[in-house]
Amino acid sequence: MSAALVIAIGFLAGIFAGLFGIGGGIVIVPALVLLAGFPLIKATGTSLAAIMLPVGILGVIAYYRARILDLRGAAFLASGLLMSVALGAWLAHALPAEVVRKLYAIFCLYVSWTFIQPLEKLKRFKGESPLPEPEPESNNGPHPHFLALIGIGLVAGVMAGMFGIGGGNIIVPFLVLFLKYPPKRAIATSLAALLPPIGLPGVIYYYKAGTLDVRIAVLLAAGLLLGTVFGARINIQMPTSRIKMLYGIFLIFVAARFLF
Repeated sequence: MSAALVIAIGFLAGIFAGLFGIGGGIVIVPALVLLAGFPLIKATGTSLAAIMLPVGILGVIAYYRARILDLRGAAFLASGLLMSVALGAWLAHALPAEVVRKLYAIFCLYVSWTFIQPLEKLKRFKGESPLPEPEPESNNGPHPHFLALIGIGLVAGVMAGMFGIGGGNIIVPFLVLFLKYPPKRAIATSLAALLPPIGLPGVIYYYKAGTLDVRIAVLLAAGLLLGTVFGARINIQMPTSRIKMLYGIFLIFVAARFLF
């Protein structure tokens, strides 16, 4: 696989990272499997190493300047991620993950349904029940208990270690659905939580197991760094309702990736 193609994969993953507050692994892992012939476990380890570096820094700066970032929440989320990512890496090597993959796919489909609200949109199309106008998104959000944030980080860390994702696929829906974060604030906070080297314990596990390609990880990280800021800028300029719709559609593809 050429260096240019690897960087391009990282760039695309970076746009997703900045737009949806994820690590980018949901793009990287299938791309490495399909385009480079990586075994799934090696693609997972390499992806986790690539997203371990602070590749989302430019996107986080853009969100911070727009004042839609919860630094306190990001810090507690990151602590939970750091504590549990090694457990996810161990599970990826020690246990069959098929059941977890299916459950995660079902969860993604559920969250997608709540974001897209297809029945409400169908009623609106038929003229039966118009959707209420979305409330403007405030720069100030909720301040949940730190244990709730750490708990979400713990769950996200296990998933990150198992599947080579950043954990944002868990963090963003949990913040929106259960802690009532506005979508843009949830995405910004998730991206900030992924800035510290939270994947380091998992990366060490993959490296010792010989299921990590350091060269490919570095090239992917370069692409991620460039792409994340573009995704963040697109997010900041978009209406909240469109962000929810796009994220719901994105989660359908995530679910398909874990189902098939």
